[in-house]
Amino acid sequence: MKYYIIAGEASGDLHGSNLMKALIKQDVDADFRFWGGDLMEAVGGTLVKHYKERSFMGFAEVILNLRKIFGLIKFCKTDIATYQPDVIIFIDNSGFNLRIAKWAKQENYKTHYYISPQVWASRASRVEKIKRDIDEMYVILPFEEEFYKSYNYDVHFVGHPLIDAIADRSQVDEYKFRAEHGLNEKPIIALLPGSRKQEIIKMLSVMLSVVKDFTDYQFVIAGAPSQDYEFYQQFIKTNNVAFVSNETYDLLSISTAALVTSGTATLETALFKVPQVVCYKANAISYHIAKRIITLKFISLVNLIMDKEVVTELIQGDLNTKQLKQELNLILDESHREQLYLDYYELEQKLGGKGASDKAAQLIYNCLTKSN
Repeated sequence: MKYYIIAGEASGDLHGSNLMKALIKQDVDADFRFWGGDLMEAVGGTLVKHYKERSFMGFAEVILNLRKIFGLIKFCKTDIATYQPDVIIFIDNSGFNLRIAKWAKQENYKTHYYISPQVWASRASRVEKIKRDIDEMYVILPFEEEFYKSYNYDVHFVGHPLIDAIADRSQVDEYKFRAEHGLNEKPIIALLPGSRKQEIIKMLSVMLSVVKDFTDYQFVIAGAPSQDYEFYQQFIKTNNVAFVSNETYDLLSISTAALVTSGTATLETALFKVPQVVCYKANAISYHIAKRIITLKFISLVNLIMDKEVVTELIQGDLNTKQLKQELNLILDESHREQLYLDYYELEQKLGGKGASDKAAQLIYNCLTKSN
């Protein structure tokens, strides 16, 4: 069968690649055409557009790039019509995907969504559009099934694919890793400033402002696959800061603590059992718009899933050198870390265990074979 998959950002590329591998187990004749990244391309099929071509952060940035976005939407519709897939699989990336889904449903394509848009965070009215335009929804967070049920929409909870992504990786050789990247013997504090240039610029300077106060540790920046080392160089002004590109999981596996930009990375850090401080700062326009439409108590997935403050969130004005230093000192204290480990263990149990990609792929394939 022919699968047209649309994913955005590095995380969508990761989950899309694992879903593709799982679909091949179900359908040996699977043919893929997709929007994604290097990981999906490595599985096979045709990469139409790389996620780097449409990486826009926040409301203001989207508005500034509207012409390009509408051009990509038009191109995507034409490409789907030419390919004539048996199913279109959307992965997260709601701003783009829901626009394509509306058109696709009108054109009678089968529409499946893997990793729900965060409609539970803002603009819940989008649920009605999802019910109208999406044939099958596969959710990865435990509270999403109940959320959709309250709107009389039955979805499939398949567990979180990060469980598999982390469990299936080879154990890192710490001595070799440190040697390859010029790291010394000091404990590591990982810095995860995000993947887009706009957020890295806002986050990294603040994160690095505490380096001088923690000389017994070394700080290591986790470089995103979408950015080159030259971009990060402008921020590195001390020899107690190192850089690792596109090896975030290996870095987290040997880290003592982490400063993490809000997003999927907060959950990844928790699953590696690394104490963290969650950081978030947007431009003023984007932040004030977000405040008016987002109704959640927390911004990190860790706290949202646990429904309590497990990790500290420093947001906008609270993200400053003084408070970041204070919170980092706290998570480096052993008495505080013990409770964090217990909460992280409970979090992993709530996420439903291994097999998310396989469960989603089987449901997708079974649905398609029944309807043919």
